Amino acid sequence: MKKVQLSENLSLSAVVQGFWRLDGWNMTPDELVKFMHGCIERGVTTFDTAEIYGDTVVESLMGEAFAKDPTIRDQIELVSKTGIYKHDGFGYYNTTYDRILQSCHESLERLHTDHLDLYLIHREDPLLNPWDTAKALKKLKADGLVREVGVSNFDPYKFDGLNKAMEGQLVTNQIEWNPLCFEHFNSGMIDYLTFNKIHPMIWSPLAGGRIFKGEDEVGKKAYAKIAEIAERHNVEPATIIYAWIMYHPVGAIPLVGSSKLERLDLAIKALDVKLEQYEWFEIYAASGQQQIR
Repeated sequence: MKKVQLSENLSLSAVVQGFWRLDGWNMTPDELVKFMHGCIERGVTTFDTAEIYGDTVVESLMGEAFAKDPTIRDQIELVSKTGIYKHDGFGYYNTTYDRILQSCHESLERLHTDHLDLYLIHREDPLLNPWDTAKALKKLKADGLVREVGVSNFDPYKFDGLNKAMEGQLVTNQIEWNPLCFEHFNSGMIDYLTFNKIHPMIWSPLAGGRIFKGEDEVGKKAYAKIAEIAERHNVEPATIIYAWIMYHPVGAIPLVGSSKLERLDLAIKALDVKLEQYEWFEIYAASGQQQIR
């Protein structure tokens, strides 16, 4: 599988395996080890998690697998995130210097590793102090605890502010993008990333399955067009969606969140699909939310 270069020091597999719902997969450590090897055998070597997933349980489960088979860690790029916390069940953000440093050390301990390949600020923090946050991220890099840093779910203004404080060292923005979600097109984030040659990671590329459920009108409209294009290319509709995301010149990297390797295969197959320009726009406009003027 091809790699997408985020920086001189880090490349990710063109498809990423996400572990957001790992705590609900009911896998034993041996089964998780086998699943991870299945990903690696397919060339999917980037694994994505976050401290808030399962309230830290997901990192711990992954760490158990890494401890059980230490060969896995050296074969992958490991991504985690910080910045979301709970107090008595109440969710809030904290991107201060001390909290970021503490969180990173705690994540490393849970994951049974001495470094992260990519560390992201998970959500926009209304109290974000870019200079304070940047100071923490720079220290983590200088100490060798993380190779590269980025953000997730940031708008262009907060991304630009933190990136200036980081002296241009942010290497990605992990954002939601699918045929039903155009937030980052409409905010200008996609244009910003394309212009600055920063490759985004894409979560929920299949809209959490909403496209396939037929429960709302926009989902039905999008699916009808996607299924039509899938038939033209003799592939599954999910594969067309992944191909649509990867077609864009921003060089997006989709995440697959399923516990089934056959679902991962649908994304991998998209690397060989050659969409026509008009087909990309057919999907762009299919839900009726975007207009081609």
